[in-house]
Amino acid sequence: MTTIERKASDAVTAGAVDEARAALLDDVDAADVGDYLGHQIEGQRVVTHLFGCTRRGYVGWQWAVTLTRASRQKKVTVAEVVLLPGADAIVAPAWVPYRDRIKPGDLSPGDLLPVADDDVRLVPTYLFGDDPLDADDKAQVRVVAKDLGLGRVRTLSTEGRDLAAERWYDGDAGPDAPIAKGAPDSCTSCGFLVRLAGPLAEMFGVCANGDANDDGRVVSFDHGCGAHSEVRLSKRHAPVPPAPPVVDTLTRADLEKF
Repeated sequence: MTTIERKASDAVTAGAVDEARAALLDDVDAADVGDYLGHQIEGQRVVTHLFGCTRRGYVGWQWAVTLTRASRQKKVTVAEVVLLPGADAIVAPAWVPYRDRIKPGDLSPGDLLPVADDDVRLVPTYLFGDDPLDADDKAQVRVVAKDLGLGRVRTLSTEGRDLAAERWYDGDAGPDAPIAKGAPDSCTSCGFLVRLAGPLAEMFGVCANGDANDDGRVVSFDHGCGAHSEVRLSKRHAPVPPAPPVVDTLTRADLEKF
């Protein structure tokens, strides 16, 4: 059996509407206070009285005056006076941290976008590199990275590679892009495809066709476009040859005969 906790109404605090309005007018101009909108029971002998807000720019907002009283006391005490959004209030959208709002292409020359030290996409090079390392090699890389700053201190983790592969495959360079669906063949058989190195080479390459939309970009093997190296025009797509030239042999004397 489920027990529902009900908050008991306190007649003294619930009936102290005039006291709540007086407390509100001590802090707020009377012109900004509208009609009484009712009360909410917050707890034992704790009630919040609501008043409409008529201040410009705050349509749908409410003044909330919370009252309470001590046990066996008839006098109420003002706990707080705040302005709260109502059900129809216009409020600012939920805050999104600046780091999460940045999209590809937003960075301008001189902008910095630091990567967190605990970013799961990166791991120290001596823990996970492009090639397996033994204990001595790991120690050597660690010393070089720390003391000299040469080479890459961190490299892509498994999570980082998986995220990159998913982002590329689901984006405009994957098989579901409109240009790929209308392509005569896929990138895997195109002579302009430059192979990558490492695990990502199993699914992706770089387009090197200067006439293609994806020139210089990573594309999946099953992507494609109309600039495939083996595309040939059929007879119906071939350009129509110009008509043979006509030699005009008429002279002025010939024209005068007509």
